[in-house]
Amino acid sequence: MGADIETFYDVIRRQGVTRRSFVKFCSLTATSLGLGSMGASTIAHALETKPRVPVIWLHGLECTCCSESFIRSAHPLVKDVVLSMISLDYDDTIMAAAGHQAEAILAETKAKYKGRYILAVEGNPPLNEDGMYCIVGGQPFVEKLKWMAADAAAIIAWGTCASWGCVQAARPNPTRATPIDGVIKDKPIIKVPGCPPIAEVMTAVVTYVITFGHLPELDRQGRPKMFYSQRIHDKCYRRAHFDAGQFVEAWDDEGARKGYCLYKMGCRGPTTYNACSTVRWNNGVSYPIQSGHPCIGCAEDNFWDKGPFYSRLTNIKQFGIEKNADTVGMAAAGVVGAAVVAHAAVTAAKRVARGRNGNGSSNDKQTG
Repeated sequence: MGADIETFYDVIRRQGVTRRSFVKFCSLTATSLGLGSMGASTIAHALETKPRVPVIWLHGLECTCCSESFIRSAHPLVKDVVLSMISLDYDDTIMAAAGHQAEAILAETKAKYKGRYILAVEGNPPLNEDGMYCIVGGQPFVEKLKWMAADAAAIIAWGTCASWGCVQAARPNPTRATPIDGVIKDKPIIKVPGCPPIAEVMTAVVTYVITFGHLPELDRQGRPKMFYSQRIHDKCYRRAHFDAGQFVEAWDDEGARKGYCLYKMGCRGPTTYNACSTVRWNNGVSYPIQSGHPCIGCAEDNFWDKGPFYSRLTNIKQFGIEKNADTVGMAAAGVVGAAVVAHAAVTAAKRVARGRNGNGSSNDKQTG
């Protein structure tokens, strides 16, 4: 009843959040979404006037790391903002209700907000043995997923488990763990991969849907382009070392102490699309590569089966015109060498020309 008319702004003001903090939140969110200053005004207007969106958050096969990431978002703070932005009607991990009471809330929300609620899914359903490897509320999770998806406006697949399958679907996958889009075929699905996804990416996706009333622009794999359109390698602060052929060759070697590129230590940054190198983690403090550890490509499909994490990539098609790590250093040296040779050749040609014109001098050997 109250959820039909109460807005996000109403709730946070009641909780003591100031107008200044609200405007700051809108500005930070607009920036993370790449919307600019006008976007902040649009977000503020939407959150002040639109009713909170009912959200059902289901858990399948997973470790709850997506929820752990979500509740640690700094922009906004979950305890003050995110849980006020949405009407989180069901989440068996953090809700107070349990058992029959929780299941009754699920059925009530499904009926009351038919076609209007967002279904957020963390984890994935196992299909083997009729789904008996994951039982929630006395029934296979795959059945509950289908039941709730039928009346949802859209689905958010949180994390790599829901988006791609993750470790549960790694070979030999005895339970037949399956990504959400392998089961639900008739609903729009936003994939927000990562193990877990970055907290601010998760909250920004929710904010976008609430603000504009539709899904953000997605890439061909169903991921929001605003966060998954660039490789980590593209904005990595160690990129200059890659281009210069400067690589860490062994843990704690001189290159490691100097912050050289981690490609040879197995870094998947050149093939992983995510916002880690721009949004970063822990309130924007750092990300794995900045902490001295290679990216393991956790946001990519089938990452668990793509060889040992510390085994270097041998064939990177995404480089385009770039060279691989074995030749980039030689190429850089070759460019310098070629430039020296070219300079010497031009200098020599100038000397010959001056000599022919009778303008040569005893100082020619010192010029150029």
